[in-house]
Amino acid sequence: MPRLTQVVPLSSNTRIRLEAIFRLTDRPEAEKMLVEECADNLPFLEDADQIDLERFRFAALKLSEGRLDKLRSAVHLATVDWRDLLMAAGFGEDVDAHLGWMPA
Repeated sequence: MPRLTQVVPLSSNTRIRLEAIFRLTDRPEAEKMLVEECADNLPFLEDADQIDLERFRFAALKLSEGRLDKLRSAVHLATVDWRDLLMAAGFGEDVDAHLGWMPA
């Protein structure tokens, strides 16, 4: 039987980064993608909350460079193996590395 997932909203820190990197017109789609596809549906993150997911969502946002197509690719990478997403974003070696990232 498939597991029912709950909606895990963006944390305030994730929202700040999303708003800094995406144009106003792209924000709703970017948020929807993160909430629906980069959430507790990721392997081994079934019990993750919005703070636990920051590392993965920040990584996807960083790799997106503010483009929806790149965000889609990053989110897809997370669903395949989120360790690769973390490494690609530079967040793989230190569990707190994502906390220092803020888009310019």
